[in-house]
Amino acid sequence: MRFSLLGLTCVAALIAGDPALAQNSPPAKSAAAKPAAPGGTVAEVVVTAQRLNAARELIQPSLGATDYAVTNAQIQALPGGDNQPLNQIILQLPGVSQDGAGQFHVRDDHGNLQYRINGVILPEGIAVFGQTLSPRFIERLDLITGALPAQYGLRTAGVIDIRTKSGSFDNGGQVSLYGGSHGLYEPSAEYGGRVGDTNVFGSIDVRRTQLGIESPDGSATPNHDRADSAQLFGYLDHTLSANDRISLLGGYSNQRFQIPNPRGLDAARDGGGFTLNGRTGFPSEQLNERQREVTAFAQGSFLHDQGPLTWQTSLFARYSTLRYDPSVTGELLFNGLAQFAQKRDVALGLQSEAVYRLNPFHNLRAGVLLQGERSSSRTLTEVFPTDPATGAQASDQPIAIPDRGAKVLKTYSVYLQDEWKVASDLTLNYGARFDSYDGYRSEHQASPRANLVWTPLEGTTVHAGYARYFSPPPFELVGGATIALFQNTTAAPNGLQNTTPYAERQNYIDIGVQQKVPGLRGLTVGIDAYDRRSKNLIDEGQFGAPIILTPFNYAKGKIRGVELSASYTRGPWLAYANFAYARAMGKTIVSSQFNFDPATLAYVRDHYIFLDHDQTYTGSAGISYAFNDGVLKGTKVGADLIYGSGLRRDGAVPNGGVLPSYGVVNLTGSRRFELASLGKFEARLDITNLGDERYEIRDGTGVGVGAPQYGARRGVFVGLTRFF
Repeated sequence: MRFSLLGLTCVAALIAGDPALAQNSPPAKSAAAKPAAPGGTVAEVVVTAQRLNAARELIQPSLGATDYAVTNAQIQALPGGDNQPLNQIILQLPGVSQDGAGQFHVRDDHGNLQYRINGVILPEGIAVFGQTLSPRFIERLDLITGALPAQYGLRTAGVIDIRTKSGSFDNGGQVSLYGGSHGLYEPSAEYGGRVGDTNVFGSIDVRRTQLGIESPDGSATPNHDRADSAQLFGYLDHTLSANDRISLLGGYSNQRFQIPNPRGLDAARDGGGFTLNGRTGFPSEQLNERQREVTAFAQGSFLHDQGPLTWQTSLFARYSTLRYDPSVTGELLFNGLAQFAQKRDVALGLQSEAVYRLNPFHNLRAGVLLQGERSSSRTLTEVFPTDPATGAQASDQPIAIPDRGAKVLKTYSVYLQDEWKVASDLTLNYGARFDSYDGYRSEHQASPRANLVWTPLEGTTVHAGYARYFSPPPFELVGGATIALFQNTTAAPNGLQNTTPYAERQNYIDIGVQQKVPGLRGLTVGIDAYDRRSKNLIDEGQFGAPIILTPFNYAKGKIRGVELSASYTRGPWLAYANFAYARAMGKTIVSSQFNFDPATLAYVRDHYIFLDHDQTYTGSAGISYAFNDGVLKGTKVGADLIYGSGLRRDGAVPNGGVLPSYGVVNLTGSRRFELASLGKFEARLDITNLGDERYEIRDGTGVGVGAPQYGARRGVFVGLTRFF
């Protein structure tokens, strides 16, 4: 079974020793639960929707992988509820560490995450700061990691699989207003309902804040840090018959960011000594750098479930663009270059998967993925010419260098696997997949997978798995710049070597145990350990002024770790605690070399170094209590905690130092009430960073690290929701 966020345990599989379980045989069709034909009663329509949802999930269960999940109800119990960005929710899951610019890392991998919505792949976008997906449309979120079954590939550090709200079970909605500290103002609305055999759901969220990106100096009110965003989501499905359904969904996000300025710096004193039209000084407070990120996506699926066969075929599309507008005068005087940059990426694809229940002992699964993607970039860089002999600035008049490029990527994947019930308490899930891509490079790999799940005692689940992984570099981020254009300018690279990034190839082993503690009803504990060895390990860094990440490879990589989890769920109490250890290292940079200074390249050529996003210890915890009677009936109170031992910084060697550890506590309280003339409401109060801790996420040093970034200071927020 899968466990919720409040059950945060190593999830071994959907197996408990009974061949009549959902994944081994079709759901029973009793007289009371007979599927309805179109035009049936409301109860029949709901039963049909539930059965088809279960059938869809049967196609790609996380057999033998580690699955951590959170439901919408549990999101609402967290401080901030669904008003907070998605990354803040995922940070509460085991083995997830916090980074700047809204980024997070799963098991010490930089990115390498795949998002799925209702089981269908959502292609990667170019967003850096923004959160494309809103928690408001999430019914359930699963973070699937470890030794993944063969249906998961290409992005393998973790799969974030989102089941959306659909309107299948409730007609109604809500409007909400939320805001408070840091200039936050966030109105939102959502509605879901059913009309005959058609279900619909939609949500809209508008957000304005004066803390769009982490502060570069630790102040509670960063200078020039406003962010405005709007997010839309819509879902529709229609039941064609008792066995067939079509569904459509789409989303759109438009986010604008000011890049926050450090205070108290001046180009004449703190810059690179550049002169523009006789001018050398420029106060950092007057910088006006901006970035806009837009993403739109759509999916259409057909699901069929009849007899032993269930299959779903989906078409998907995603458009994203990122635009960076520099503060030309200031950047020229501080850095010697100012670059306008725009990247655009469009992806189209087909995903078709099926499960065939051969007999009570074997379930066969197969699938195919076809995807095409076109990425284009355009830059206009203003720089100063330099003396070829000395490298000194040769003129105080800048020159403009245009550059543009475009490339098409084609990706092909296919897999086949068998879920074999060896005994009543033992299941082997084995198979393989083949992946191939043709873009800036052409590479391919066949990847075997195997997971063993054993339930020796009631309440005990043991799993062990091996996976061979193949992860191409993020195509939308691979640079197409012509670096030779910048020779003899103040934007000249450290060198001309620019090997195109390679696909990463991994051998991954994962072992875990989950135990429901006898005598302590509701308490579950788990432990999961993993070891990963990589060839051409992919990392990403920020190089240059535009806030666009660039992938590069270490020839060798090794990552290992252990995750501990515990949860308690009983009556009005919900509680969890997680603690993780991880160690990630790489050796020899073999691509995008021009971004690095020669000393770093020379040292890393012969030595393993920690990855810049390595964090040794990561923890999270939470508790919630719901008052179900008395004068406090309808009231919930809770708290959560995020702990980090600190990301890497430069020390005696690249990435050789560690930033200070931190722990951030957040509180929440909410109460539901009803006014006779106005209806049902909920009021909530959230306090983030209760101790107002000034903690540093990045200090601006490290391989591929950009500006310093600090976590948000204390915030107090209130919200009011009207249900209808």
